[in-house]
Amino acid sequence: MQFLRRAYERFAALLHELLKFGTVGAIAFFIDFGGTNLLRFGVVLGPLTSKTIATVVAATFAYLGNRFWTFRHREQSGVAREYVLFFLLNGIGLLISLLVIGFVEYTLGLHDALSYNVAQIVGLVLGTMFRFWSYKKWVFLAAPDLPPVEGVEAQAGPLTTR
Repeated sequence: MQFLRRAYERFAALLHELLKFGTVGAIAFFIDFGGTNLLRFGVVLGPLTSKTIATVVAATFAYLGNRFWTFRHREQSGVAREYVLFFLLNGIGLLISLLVIGFVEYTLGLHDALSYNVAQIVGLVLGTMFRFWSYKKWVFLAAPDLPPVEGVEAQAGPLTTR
């Protein structure tokens, strides 16, 4: 019974993190996607420049949202360290998006808004999978272990020998 309870608690904690990460990500998506389109088709910057500028703005928002909301319960290893790692990993996520956009724009020669936005979405999905995994692994470290549940040691016996 205790195993099921702990498994449920871990699943609930992961689901809670995923929902918060998704909320921050959805807002960052609108900043990124909308900003990229505004810069690409409104201001008429290049496809890769537009994506890069909008992604930097969205990543700044995402860092603040994830640090102070999604992963606030996790150990803090210093804002400077987290910030540098966060933006390094976001740079890799951006590179994934730029590769997809560059392939569509320059290899396939598709320059219309629909092709550009489909490339953005594909790159974003691939980059987001990488970012979620890498943030948990390297940026927002694991939460400290929860205190033992009352009565668990008595049921299972002591964990160390004296």
